[in-house]
Amino acid sequence: MSAKLQKRLAADVKKCGRNRIWLDPNEANEISMANSRFNVRKLIKDGLIIRKAVKMHSRSRVRKNLEAKRKGRHTGIGKRRGTREARMPTKVLWMRRQRVLRRLLRKY
Repeated sequence: MSAKLQKRLAADVKKCGRNRIWLDPNEANEISMANSRFNVRKLIKDGLIIRKAVKMHSRSRVRKNLEAKRKGRHTGIGKRRGTREARMPTKVLWMRRQRVLRRLLRKY
């Protein structure tokens, strides 16, 4: 028995996508009898139709990778996309050096 209609109505009633709707496989006959939003609401109340929880999107792998990058891993020549100039402009390095030297001149 197809429960396509029931799934669509339930998704609309619960305000979510069709993939997040769970229909009780043991009560397939009873669910297939429901042909209106009213009946679908009743099934939701009885717990035969449930809105599934949102799937987790974990950042643990990203955190682990960043931790390794801080230690200097995964930063070899093969991992670099930009030119040396794009990654750390010589102008910026020059400006830093000049500022340091000028600071020292002011101090002494």
